[in-house]
Amino acid sequence: MPTFVLMTKLTPELARQVQSRYELGRDWLEQVKKKCPEVKFIAHYALLGPYDFLDIYEAPDEETAAKVSMISMMNGALKAESWTAIPYKRFVELSKEV
Repeated sequence: MPTFVLMTKLTPELARQVQSRYELGRDWLEQVKKKCPEVKFIAHYALLGPYDFLDIYEAPDEETAAKVSMISMMNGALKAESWTAIPYKRFVELSKEV
């Protein structure tokens, strides 16, 4: 399955809800599992920088990845971007083809 990276920036209001962060995140994850059961999460990180969270996950296609971003937006993300991630070894193989 293709690998994707989800970069999430919360709204200022939601970012201030530090005490309820666990519950909000759990609710988001349950929605993703329900609406995109084929998604497999690999890693989840909180960030210090322009984005608040980084998730690495596998999805069958870019349409499913788009759903993950949309679910994030529906749950208080100011910005949610799913990027395609190509394993480095495969990237090197591709570069030899060009």
